[in-house]
Amino acid sequence: MQRWLSLLILCCGILACGDPGEGSALTKPEAPPYIPIERFGVIWDGLQIDSGTVQSGHSLSHILGPAGVSAGAIATLANQTKTTYDVRNIRAQQPYWIAFDEDSVQPARYFVYQRNATQYARFDLRPPYGVALESYSTDTLIERAHGIIESSLYVDLERVGAPSNLALSMAAVYAWTVDFSRLQEGDAFDVLYERVYVNDQPVGMPRVIVCHFEHRGSKLPAYRFDQGAGNDYFDEDGNSLRKAFLKAPVEFSRISSRYNLKRFHPILNRTKAHYGTDYAAPAGTPILAVGDGVVTKSSYTKGNGKYVKIRHNSTYKTQYLHMSKRAVTVGEHVRQGQVIGYVGSTGLATGPHVCFRFWKNGKQVDHLKEDFPPSEPIEASQMNAFQAAVSEWRARIQDREFAVR
Repeated sequence: MQRWLSLLILCCGILACGDPGEGSALTKPEAPPYIPIERFGVIWDGLQIDSGTVQSGHSLSHILGPAGVSAGAIATLANQTKTTYDVRNIRAQQPYWIAFDEDSVQPARYFVYQRNATQYARFDLRPPYGVALESYSTDTLIERAHGIIESSLYVDLERVGAPSNLALSMAAVYAWTVDFSRLQEGDAFDVLYERVYVNDQPVGMPRVIVCHFEHRGSKLPAYRFDQGAGNDYFDEDGNSLRKAFLKAPVEFSRISSRYNLKRFHPILNRTKAHYGTDYAAPAGTPILAVGDGVVTKSSYTKGNGKYVKIRHNSTYKTQYLHMSKRAVTVGEHVRQGQVIGYVGSTGLATGPHVCFRFWKNGKQVDHLKEDFPPSEPIEASQMNAFQAAVSEWRARIQDREFAVR
């Protein structure tokens, strides 16, 4: 019995130590399939890469000449590709990459120029030459920011972990409703916004989807909705937040002097009616047309300095004084939000600002006291879709189906 038991153990040992077969624990795992690395729309494996940043004053020759590309080849490349992308549009401070074949006596194979944060141009540096305009893959995330105004919208957005340029997007949404130079402590914001990422880095401006803004005790909801003419913003009842005129001709300025018929003039040293509202802002700040219209004057006087006047319709006109530079000419049609000049201190001015004047039926009035009706509300045929969208966003806010900042 002992002998048979020993024999059985020996046989088991031989089986365990025999040649590994299929399914054996000693079988080597198969190597994963080779997946080539693709970048900029081409196989990047096996290429040697040189990269840099376009220097001021450099042309394509400055970049590709040191890479071994002849002057003739560069000229041919520029000519062959100019209808798709003109190499004269290459700008300083933009990154680029030059790819070479390993162990090749041929010159560079690809030149990739990053046009902006999301787009690039890929040039084939070998005959027959060519260029392809491509875009990076992007991810769009929905994020949220909410808080109380303690200092300024810029600072308070950063304080809660949101991008400061979200303030510009919010200002655009409420440009007809809120004068952001007059925010006060205790105002509150709760905003959902889209943010585009390329290679895990945010690019471009955040885009507001929903915003609940509370200003001076008034609740001002804004919902983005497209009823066929592009995205616009509406309150919960479907009234457009877009009104006839912007609240201010410059963004994120401060009011340094109001409309005042008994104002003491700081330069003339006497009482002189002030028929405008002064918005102090750094020199060079863009001045925006507060509404669509036609430029009736673009001129200079000793008192007004460089100024622009716009006729919006038979009822309203506006004027913008003390510019450092005018950007429009008489007879030019301008659109709401278009840059018409830049803040300066020309004429009778103690510092950089724009004096904004507003005419109604031929009489100068205080535009801050005017109440302009909303325009382009939600159409009756779109109201059900709009209300469904509002309900959906409310539900998502409650369920927190987005990244919370």
